Amino acid sequence: MTLNRTYNEILFEVIDDVAWITINRADVMNAFREQTLDEITDAVKATREDASIVCAVITGAGDKAFSAGGDFHAMMKLNRSNAAHWNDRMLGLAMAIRGVPIPVIAMVHGYCMGGGHELALWCDLVISADDGVFGQTGAKVGACPTVGATQYIPRLIGDRLAKEMIFLCRTFKAEEAVKIGLINKVVPKAKLREETEAWCQQMKGYSGQTLRATKKSLNFESDELYASWQQGMELLAEIWGSEESLEGMNAFMEKRKPDFHKFRLDRKAKVDVYLDDLANDRNQAPPKG
Repeated sequence: MTLNRTYNEILFEVIDDVAWITINRADVMNAFREQTLDEITDAVKATREDASIVCAVITGAGDKAFSAGGDFHAMMKLNRSNAAHWNDRMLGLAMAIRGVPIPVIAMVHGYCMGGGHELALWCDLVISADDGVFGQTGAKVGACPTVGATQYIPRLIGDRLAKEMIFLCRTFKAEEAVKIGLINKVVPKAKLREETEAWCQQMKGYSGQTLRATKKSLNFESDELYASWQQGMELLAEIWGSEESLEGMNAFMEKRKPDFHKFRLDRKAKVDVYLDDLANDRNQAPPKG
């Protein structure tokens, strides 16, 4: 059958047995919100309906970004009570990409940051234009990269470098990213589509059932990290809507430096009160028996 689906925030088309999924929000650097995540998930799952599809490619519209991550206007509405409405969508898309029986390629150009980089991490292969920039920005904006970043980055580039990437918000340009194993290949931007199509054509000549079976086998060990994803969702639920998280996102949108230190000072003051009370309790004379 021929897939025919129309979406509002993504573009979806099947060309020469390849499914192309494009985040179509270039005005916000392809940042995604709930509707975007729903549409990408639906498009990925739709590929199951056409057994002639060889692979899927996920990319971003425009020339500035693959995806800048989650849309702050959407994420700032989140809190402990409604967190699942966002977190479950992220987890659902990740599992759709990892579970679909065809290879999924992230075709990256420009910025691939935060949740956008986690989207690329969920994919099986990553090819990037030479202007690609990869990074995790959660510590800068008060978010928590526990939807793939903490699970997969250490496996790809090692624990030490992963912590540097997450704790220090270190970014990697495409040339460096391919050297450390974060991505598969970097090509001139003008040849990005051509090189990606060449990958797709190459797989078209291979056994589909072998690709399906070996994808399942390759994912076997990392699929056991599902418990970590569930824990990550709970950790993230505690972050959403907190004053500290909102300070980070507001500062980003207002183009100013966030003041996170005030939250450390507030916690220090509360701990000091506790420690003072504890010391007073210890200094009190024991009750007479």
